[in-house]
Amino acid sequence: MAIIITDECINCGACEPECPNNAIYEGGVEWAIADGTGVNGSYKLEDGSEVDANAQHDPISDDLYYIVPDKCTECVGFHEEPQCAAVCPVDCCVDDPDRRESEEKLLERKERLHL
Repeated sequence: MAIIITDECINCGACEPECPNNAIYEGGVEWAIADGTGVNGSYKLEDGSEVDANAQHDPISDDLYYIVPDKCTECVGFHEEPQCAAVCPVDCCVDDPDRRESEEKLLERKERLHL
């Protein structure tokens, strides 16, 4: 599963620098797969679509920090727990109930992001 940031977020930004995949962005900021990863060229997103790794995508949230699910590995392969949740002062970084993924799937994503 991926982690989501709930609307209890106070926009402190503590989570953003902790993410080893650069999957966390400030509200209103565009994102790209290549940001903070080793990916270049074409990249297949979880929905099956192919994108250029450097292509800029619309923000998932305009008001609050957000996590790009296609880049989130819940810190599997890096840390014992999601670092965004560990540092969040208001506990708004939580499991996404709509996106359940196995540890194997998260490790596979980590390998794809960090060639």
